[in-house]
Amino acid sequence: MKRPAKRASTVAVIDIGSNSVRLVVYEALARSLITIFNEKSLCGLGREVQSTGLLAPDAVTRALTALRRFRALCKIQQVGRVYAIATAACRDAANGADFIERAERICGVPIEILSGPREAKLSALGVVSGIHRPDGIVGDLGGGSLELIDVRGNGVRSGVTLPLGSLALQDLSHKSLKRAERIVESDLAGVAQLKVGAGRTFYAVGGTWRALARIHIVQSGYPLGVMHGYSIPAGEAIEFARRLRRLAAANMLANIELVSDARRPLLTYGALVLEYIIRVAKPKTITFSTFGVREGLLYSMLTEKERAKDGLICAAEELNQLLSRSARHAKELIEWSDRFVRVVKLRETDEERRLRHAACLLSDIGWRVHPDHRGEQTLAQIINGNFGDIGHQGRAFVGLAVFFRYAGLSEENQPPQIIQDLVSPAMLERARVLGAVFRVAHLISAARPGVLPATHFRTEGRNLMLVFEHRMVDLVADRVGGRFRQLARLVGRSGSIVLR
Repeated sequence: MKRPAKRASTVAVIDIGSNSVRLVVYEALARSLITIFNEKSLCGLGREVQSTGLLAPDAVTRALTALRRFRALCKIQQVGRVYAIATAACRDAANGADFIERAERICGVPIEILSGPREAKLSALGVVSGIHRPDGIVGDLGGGSLELIDVRGNGVRSGVTLPLGSLALQDLSHKSLKRAERIVESDLAGVAQLKVGAGRTFYAVGGTWRALARIHIVQSGYPLGVMHGYSIPAGEAIEFARRLRRLAAANMLANIELVSDARRPLLTYGALVLEYIIRVAKPKTITFSTFGVREGLLYSMLTEKERAKDGLICAAEELNQLLSRSARHAKELIEWSDRFVRVVKLRETDEERRLRHAACLLSDIGWRVHPDHRGEQTLAQIINGNFGDIGHQGRAFVGLAVFFRYAGLSEENQPPQIIQDLVSPAMLERARVLGAVFRVAHLISAARPGVLPATHFRTEGRNLMLVFEHRMVDLVADRVGGRFRQLARLVGRSGSIVLR
């Protein structure tokens, strides 16, 4: 059963963007952020800033109304700390300061108007917090601006801000796509941040680009609906962007029901900017990130020790604590599987090791589900989980390993082929092996701590042995032997149980 959030530790971010105003409440300021409330209002504050220099009066009214609701929501949720930020529209508009003064009175907290460089840095830190060891260019497309910044691992370089946000571009071009194309081509031509993008990844951040990802996922029949970490080869992405532009020219975007009415007119401008970024930067892959400025802001507040933690492992530890029968048993399972890998001499990369550890932590989260459905339910929970620091292939691997733990390895109980196709044959086989490891471990221990440390692996030639210390010999049964022999066969060995 999920424990209630500790209200004093909850933290909220009010994000006053050029297109949307949003409130996100997180369970705590932590390495792995857990969202407990998320609401946005599409106000269009930046709709006329480029042409008039002002925030539109009706947009201001909508934004202030949304902020009153957000303040009330924070009060009834007893949020511990509230942070508020504002981006391009508020920093560029002549009446931006007046709006912020009114907004601060409503929110009851200071509102930081982010400079362009700071917005770029926070966007990059958001990607750093949500993508494992990123290497490429982060592009955050908002309503009022586009931020571009280079990231390599945890290193963030200087960024640039351009007035190419979807609303700003629509305003600057007077809704002429030909004029918008000339503006984009001119503004992106000499950007230094794009010149180092060749062959790397472009990380697309922002609501309009997330909408593009959602459309691509549905139209391509992709099996996961998770936008974070969704990747497209650059060549495929540029063709998709051009196709959207052709739909716009034929006045057919109204048929795209996956996107809200307010967001739909901005799709063409987002597609146009993405197309020209790919042309100039020549990245290998486009990866969409739902982690951006808000997550980067909170990540920047963590201690250096907390920032250095693995976000995936932190998320898996949290789920293990909340949903497993014994959190300590999962930690023992990590050590037990470490010993198995060493003894059978399985080659394993650092990435494969961290995925295995995450799978160990998640291997018992389905125990409350009906036995007939544990495999499919936990697979769905893992591959669709709201956490970062893992790609879609990694999600599939971890989910498949836990699926095999519950459903078994028989031909009759196979996971959906579309999920198997997300991983390579070698990864699928590794998931089967790990699932078999889990089946032995949980059968022996009943998911209770203190049992696995009393069993050991040993080899003699091609024979893999599972050795039970004397105090645990009563746990040995034919079923244990059968599962262990199945595991041994998967790694090309014979298997036997030894009592010590």
